[in-house]
Amino acid sequence: MSATTTSKGERRRRQLIEAAAELLREGGFEAVRHRAVAERAGVPLASTTYYFDSLDDLIAGAVESSAVAELAAIRDQVDSVSRRRRGARATVDLIVTALIGADDDPDREPIVARCERLAASARYPEVLAVHARLASQFLDLMADVIRRSGRRASREDLRNLLRLAQGTMLGSMIEADAHPRESVRDALLSVIDVLAPPVG
Repeated sequence: MSATTTSKGERRRRQLIEAAAELLREGGFEAVRHRAVAERAGVPLASTTYYFDSLDDLIAGAVESSAVAELAAIRDQVDSVSRRRRGARATVDLIVTALIGADDDPDREPIVARCERLAASARYPEVLAVHARLASQFLDLMADVIRRSGRRASREDLRNLLRLAQGTMLGSMIEADAHPRESVRDALLSVIDVLAPPVG
């Protein structure tokens, strides 16, 4: 950050990040521009360069804000899951709901936004750094779902489950008749008993 951090400065920085996160959700990375962010936040245009070293720095802040909000929502879901032995389908359903959303949720925008953020990691080093910082928290949530389902998995197996889910979600979104939840469910069902077998 260019400016010395003050309470007013931190509030302004937060305003800009929230505005950028809204634009990111609505229109993807192309929608996040200095002028658009300043207008959405209701602040002078110069604020975007005063509080952020670059546009990529601002985008990374928006990505992190969105991802942290998603993590909190997933944590709330996982915390409400009872502990009991579950079969493959029930376990996979919990993972899919946590990572992608419920089947009865018709809103595809959160899935599209998540796919864009994942794909952007290859182009934006700052976004890649955000994903690297938050990856362990996603793995912790996945591990909790597995434990609550009476299963076990190594950290590497959890990582492979997450990679499979994310890769399948990305791949399914470019198909003409995309059904990302079904696609991820089918992919995880084929490996869940191997990567996260029941305990005992």
